[in-house]
Amino acid sequence: MKVTIDGFPIEVEPGTTILNAARLIGGDIVPPAMCYYSKLQGSGGKCRTCLVKVSKGSEKDPRPMPKLVASCRTTVMDGMEVQNITSPEVIEARRGVVEMLLINHPLDCPVCDQAGECHLQDLGYEHGAAKTRYEFDRRTFEKIDIGDKIQLHMTRCILCYRCVYVADQITDHRIHGILNRGDHSEISTYITKAVDNDFSGNVIDVCPVGALTDKTFRFKNRVWFTKPVEAHRDCDKCCGKVTLWYKGEDVLRVTARKDEYGEAEEFICNTCRFDKKKTSDWVIEGPRKVSHKSVISSNHYGQLKPPPVVKTNPVLIEANKEQFERETRL
Repeated sequence: MKVTIDGFPIEVEPGTTILNAARLIGGDIVPPAMCYYSKLQGSGGKCRTCLVKVSKGSEKDPRPMPKLVASCRTTVMDGMEVQNITSPEVIEARRGVVEMLLINHPLDCPVCDQAGECHLQDLGYEHGAAKTRYEFDRRTFEKIDIGDKIQLHMTRCILCYRCVYVADQITDHRIHGILNRGDHSEISTYITKAVDNDFSGNVIDVCPVGALTDKTFRFKNRVWFTKPVEAHRDCDKCCGKVTLWYKGEDVLRVTARKDEYGEAEEFICNTCRFDKKKTSDWVIEGPRKVSHKSVISSNHYGQLKPPPVVKTNPVLIEANKEQFERETRL
């Protein structure tokens, strides 16, 4: 089937969604997605950030669709024409969706471990308004521990359901989900059960905001001060392919390898994530390629030994030496 997105034509297989067709083209025309996750069945259709305009339904029925549609849930038709960034209506709608998401999500990026990797942070920068029109009290929740390695900060949650799908599809059993309804909805465990299965740590990787964080990494460093390095090991539970995040010679955290859309290429077990934090545990492959748009790329991490931030200046060193000797004599 042939579909045209923002003027770029592409042929795709029947059943392909507009979002995945746009990802095949790549670039700026790919709609953002906060809840859709290609590795998780049933995901998508929750956040509405991927809304697009279908200006032509198909060759057989060229009429435009009357409303904006979620690109992660809408399959392409032969001859379909779609507008994303070329439609002012889509941009305006996306701005409204971001304002809706930020009604309750606090802008605590300076203290959030997800800062620098947060998709909502990017959306807020690109489409966010200077101020909100919301005048009522925001919902707040107490931080809770769902296991000894994971902390849930429900105040930041945007109810994308990704962590619920992870527990449903890649773990032995699920003991957490959505409780209550409407504005009182929250992710939680029933009674006081802890999330402690072998793949529970993947809920951290799939969370698009900072609602689920790694307690072993919490407040240890900012992500743009660390160095991502790809490594692997022989693991009997998972693929063993990970990204190690270094600060000097110390491994501060271990995460699954992610693609350009922030999705884990393969899920990893808790042993690799939490228990193997020594270089000797891994076979180092090399520095991870980071998008130039990411704040992580600002420190020349294309090398295993990045150059110093402050370069040696012989003239300045000599001047400082003379000044030091002068003050010592005085």
